[in-house]
Amino acid sequence: MAEQFNHLVTWLRGALREPEQFTLSYSAETSAFVRFNHAKVRQAGQVQQASVGLKLIDGGRHADLEITLAGDPAVDRQRLAEGLQQLRETLPLLAPDPYLLLNHDGWHSQAVQAQLLPDVGHVVEQISRAAAGLDLVGIYAAGPVSRGFASSAGAFGWHEANSFNFDFSLFHANGEAVKASYAGHAWSDEAFAQRFALARQQLDYLGRPLHAVAPGQYRAYLAPAAMEEIIGLLAWGGFSAQAIASKSSPLQRLYGGEQAFSPLLSLEEKVSGSLSPAFSGEGYPRSDLTLIRAGLAEAQLVSSRSAAEYGLSANGAGGGESPGALSMAPGTLAQADILEQLGTGLYISNLWYLNYSDQPAARMTGMTRFATFWVENGQIQAPVSTMRFDDSAYSLLGSHLLALTRERELLLSASTYSQRHTDSALLPGALVSRLTLTL
Repeated sequence: MAEQFNHLVTWLRGALREPEQFTLSYSAETSAFVRFNHAKVRQAGQVQQASVGLKLIDGGRHADLEITLAGDPAVDRQRLAEGLQQLRETLPLLAPDPYLLLNHDGWHSQAVQAQLLPDVGHVVEQISRAAAGLDLVGIYAAGPVSRGFASSAGAFGWHEANSFNFDFSLFHANGEAVKASYAGHAWSDEAFAQRFALARQQLDYLGRPLHAVAPGQYRAYLAPAAMEEIIGLLAWGGFSAQAIASKSSPLQRLYGGEQAFSPLLSLEEKVSGSLSPAFSGEGYPRSDLTLIRAGLAEAQLVSSRSAAEYGLSANGAGGGESPGALSMAPGTLAQADILEQLGTGLYISNLWYLNYSDQPAARMTGMTRFATFWVENGQIQAPVSTMRFDDSAYSLLGSHLLALTRERELLLSASTYSQRHTDSALLPGALVSRLTLTL
């Protein structure tokens, strides 16, 4: 794939006419997919695809075109040539872009994470053995994902990483379900067995009669998957330089110094070692950025357009200025001690359908779902029916955050819309003294 991309870049550089400039981004995957239903393989297959995004620039005008590659060098060069001509014909029709900010540095970046993944047959055997007699639904996706970038300024980046993601649910006969995942760079039979054992244990608890919980405030434990929903909503514009400058960020008060999270909370965009490339599709290198340190705001995510509009320095953020490789610092709470430290309250495995009820206050609402349990004296007693919560992030992750777990879970994007994605979050669980249930 790297060779295929190099050939296209070389051809494109030779085909330019002064004063034209270009950027060329590359995206590819070779993926195995296995779908399970009732713990049996219902569909298995492979997807191999590649595409490039061509941007042609001339005198402040620019136009973009996405081109699907065939894998045949002659065919791909022809498609690129036709795309180049199409953009040349389009540019004169466009007005100059006042916020176009190209990176003229000839940087180079290359990272290949080539950890070997197990044979698909081995993974299917492990899943089938663990799920014997259970109603399991899920999808296993694995294989290398590649990203590339090149420009007429001489910049060149290549990123390739192997990964897998097994996203699954276990259903009880009463219709309730446990949702879980196991993902990473290197498959471990032992780690998978431990993760599956926890899901199976929770499935057994779902067979108990439901415990009624009235609206009110409860001590709670939020598992990493539940934390991902909360952090993911905050990341939707929260760290965006454009949103902060226009005062529409849900974390406006944090960046303004009016609010703070708990000193236990530190969050960074951890590009190094992640599935995410160390360069953006706009042609800027990316590096690790501390977004929140000990509860206080630090860096913002700055795209080239925000840099041009607000006089900032671009730091490799994409157009949406959302993090793609989040990592939250661990705490000291051992996983084995979670229930004991929770005492009496709610154990929440997942949250669902989150949105803001008061965005300037970072107040959010959503539903509990998939294996939420009532705990008394450090023992799970019964499942709890779906409830709605409404609370501020400054409360959950600030004044009422008691502890973060020592163990963290790597959660990879399960999205396969058009292609496998590289977004990830490495998160601990959180023990909070108060969570407000409203319905």
